[in-house]
Formats: sequence, C-alpha cells, structure tokens
Amino acid sequence: MSLRIIFMGTPDFSVPTLRALKEAGHEIVAVYSQPPRPAGRRGLDLTKSPVHQAAELLGIPVLTPLNFKAEEDRETFRALNADVAVVVAYGLLLPVAILEGTKLGCYNGHASLLPRWRGAAPIQRAIMAGDEKTGIIVMKMEKGLDTGPMALTKEVDISEAMTAGELHDKLMLVGARAMVEAMEKLEADDLPLTVQPEEDVLYAAKIDKSETRIDFSRPARDVHNHIRGLSPFPGAWFELEINGKPERVKVLASEVSGGQGEAGEVLADSAVLIACAEGALRLTRLQKAGGKPLDASDFLRGTPIAAGTILPSSAGEA
Repeated sequence: MSLRIIFMGTPDFSVPTLRALKEAGHEIVAVYSQPPRPAGRRGLDLTKSPVHQAAELLGIPVLTPLNFKAEEDRETFRALNADVAVVVAYGLLLPVAILEGTKLGCYNGHASLLPRWRGAAPIQRAIMAGDEKTGIIVMKMEKGLDTGPMALTKEVDISEAMTAGELHDKLMLVGARAMVEAMEKLEADDLPLTVQPEEDVLYAAKIDKSETRIDFSRPARDVHNHIRGLSPFPGAWFELEINGKPERVKVLASEVSGGQGEAGEVLADSAVLIACAEGALRLTRLQKAGGKPLDASDFLRGTPIAAGTILPSSAGEA
C-alpha cells in the first residue's frame, strides 16, 4: 500500500523529505516548486530550485505556478486526484482551494516547536533567542500562518555553539524521517491531531538586512546568539577600517569569553577578543567582503587588528 502524494517544496531543506517519501514507496504524482529564478552574475540565467532539480532526477513531473489564483491551476491540482499533499518550505501561502484539494488534506513539516516560531525564519530565530531546544512538527495545514493542528513532534537540542546552518542540516534530516512516519500513520488511519495551544505564540519574521550588523553594546551571550543565528547566511558583520577604508567583516563563529573594556574594544593583539556590555566575545571565524572564511589566526595574519581598536556598532544600520 502507498499514498498518492503531491509534494510541495523549494529549497535544499525540502529535498531529503521528497527523497525519503519516494524511497518509502509512496507514489509522488507531482512536485510543486517555486518558479525558476534569475541567477548568475548578471541575473540572466534562470535557475531551477533544488526541489525542482531533485524531482527531475527522480523522474517526477514538476509544476511551478506563480500562485494559485487562476482557476486553471487549482483544477490542475485537484485533477491529480492525490490522497494528500506534503508541504515543506514551499514559500507560498496556500488558498483554501488547495488545502482542500486532496482527499486527506495538506500536511506541513515545520522547523520549530509550535506555537513558538511560526513563520518564515524559525531556525534563525530560535538560535538568536538563545533557545536550547527546537524540533520538527508535522501539522495539518489550515488557513492561517502555521496555525493548524499538530500530528507529530520530534525535538532537537540546540548546543550553545550550533549555528543556523548546522541546525538547518540536522533538522532537514529529522524532518524527512518525521514526515515518512507521519504518512505511514496517516495511511493506517492512526495519525491523531492536537490543536495548538493559544499561549506562548511567537512569530519568526523573515530576517531583515537591518538586523545583521553586530551591536557590541549588548551582552556577550546575546551577541554570540546573534552571530550563530545568522551563520553562514546572511552573516552578522562589523565594520573595520582596512587600508584606510571601512569594510564589512562577517563573523561566522564566536565564543563567549572573559574580559572587560569599552563596548566594541579589541582586548588583545593575538585574538579577535571584543568587549561587550557584559563580558567579552572571541570571534573565531571571519570573512572579509569578497574573501573566503578564515579562522581568526589566519585572518589576523593578513589583517592585524591592534588591541585598543574600537569596533563601531550601530544597531539597525545596514
């Protein structure tokens, strides 16, 4: 036995779930993904999404409507006669016509412990807030932003050094296994649903570029969480004068350390140790604009930073 599944997803995060459902023996009747987007240095080439490319390798037909406003697109979806739609980071709010366009509805794999961190950037927001735990929840979708009843939960610990990139890679594999388990239970009519609690709701807004500049006037722990929550992309940054010109330097990894000084003050010649409002932060992996990521020791060999240098920080500036 197997389910007839419509899979809807776009980025790398979604690909393991698509492959896992296929390997579990389900019939993926179609894949929906965001349309190809301009790419390349001049933006002249259209690039298919990671899910689009993975589906083609699996021999699954791919549809890329801009949205589902046209009745023709809605009818195409219904005509697939699917048992269920599985949605993982598709990137589009689905209208009721699509949510009700399969026999059993639409199930979403969301990367947080709902109702905490509904929305677009749950992985980054969890780390930036200093959360020690997150997870994957499989939920039945309804009209509303990640508000549907929960079917399956898998928790994941967040270590104090884990970056958003590392957590992303871990959760996408956990999410694939969770969705396979959920679809197995759904097929067996053994997938109970639990309404989300109304308290403790938090929204994970999309990361805005104005948030990315490091503010050393905050406590070191908060700055550390900010850095790892934005690593490797889009990257938290500070401004450093190099060869007489201010340049942005991304920080990809850091460690909370001891030390005192003026906020933004470099405390040692031999390390990028920066004083914060409370404590200090050792910046351990950095990247100049146009350069490659470097460990702090390698960075300092090419770009020395003298102790006593004050790194400016202006929260909200981009």
